[in-house]
Amino acid sequence: MKVLTTKPECLERLRAICLDLPEASEKEAWGDPTWRVNDHIFAMQKGNHAGGRPSVWFKAPPGSHAPALDRDPERLFVPPYVGHQGWLGYYLDGPIDWAFLADLITDSYRVIAPKRAVQALDERAPKKAKSRRRGSVPGRTP
Repeated sequence: MKVLTTKPECLERLRAICLDLPEASEKEAWGDPTWRVNDHIFAMQKGNHAGGRPSVWFKAPPGSHAPALDRDPERLFVPPYVGHQGWLGYYLDGPIDWAFLADLITDSYRVIAPKRAVQALDERAPKKAKSRRRGSVPGRTP
């Protein structure tokens, strides 16, 4: 059986997206990297085991599950164990829309992070990005 693992360059890019967020940190859990704010996970890289498919899991804002899944059904999925709690997954073993993925991870961060961290993120964001409604799905019109 072929073992798929996340390519190092993919993991580094994912790490850069996550650690660029205010107060974000990385911690290994269950043998995989997780990214946290205030010790609460907002993203986790999964699938580094025999038969696993490399992916990143993140918390979706309320009401954005279905629109996000519709946007990219080949890449997005509802992960086991945490999917029923509003989490989504994005497969990392093919072409990756990095801008879309960064928006999804940032939305997850906004759901998990304390208000002061979200405010710090908003203060450094360009005006156009600030105007996006909290919980909106990138690439979709409300």
